[in-house]
Amino acid sequence: MLLECDGISKRFGGVHAVAEVDLAVAPGQVFGLIGPNGAGKTTLVNLISGHLRIDAGAIRFAGADVTRLAPHALTARGIARTFQGVRLFKGLTVLENVLVGRHARMRSDVLRRLWPRGAPDRRDRESAGLLLERLGLKRPQALAGELAYGDQRRLEIARALASEPRLLILDEPAAGMNPAESARLRELMRALVAEGLTIVLIEHDVRLVMGTCERVAVLNFGRKIAEGTPVEIQASPIVREAYLGSEDAA
Repeated sequence: MLLECDGISKRFGGVHAVAEVDLAVAPGQVFGLIGPNGAGKTTLVNLISGHLRIDAGAIRFAGADVTRLAPHALTARGIARTFQGVRLFKGLTVLENVLVGRHARMRSDVLRRLWPRGAPDRRDRESAGLLLERLGLKRPQALAGELAYGDQRRLEIARALASEPRLLILDEPAAGMNPAESARLRELMRALVAEGLTIVLIEHDVRLVMGTCERVAVLNFGRKIAEGTPVEIQASPIVREAYLGSEDAA
């Protein structure tokens, strides 16, 4: 397995936000993570990506224990992510945002030391330009803050891909996208997986999850209540009750 979570837990005061969750994500897989609001999905990916410290359990990536590593160290090992709320450098251009992902590898002090390894060279700019083209972003010199919300979502994905990850965590990437944009996102994920990338997808758009993922895990009140193929998840009475709603709605 590329990513393994063994019994990881996180409390905030008396709230058990993530409770003894096990996950195993195989290489070259789109793995879905769904659940109602407040189920613990974003907290779980914050633990995996090093933005929160776990209280118990262990995380392994490519066979190595990465439980206590900081976000920039995890990025260096090949884990990249987007966020539920867009976190772009809105005062930088679209191209510069992607170059930040390539050069600074998303270090938190990037704005103070924008190019810690020197100014980007022609190869870096060409690589960033190809990513923007692939994501359908046609205004590389526009400020990131001037983009429409759906374009900002795609720019976050481009910036994450610029760090050349082995595992890409997408936290609600389709939020704010129209059906056509969501369809293009699905095709992008399929293409990236075909090229060897592994994706963990957190998404409220159940159709997107069920139409893209090989396996899906369901959280409710911080606990994993089900895991299986999309067909198995859709047929589960526990899942329908906790997340998908009535049988007719599911």
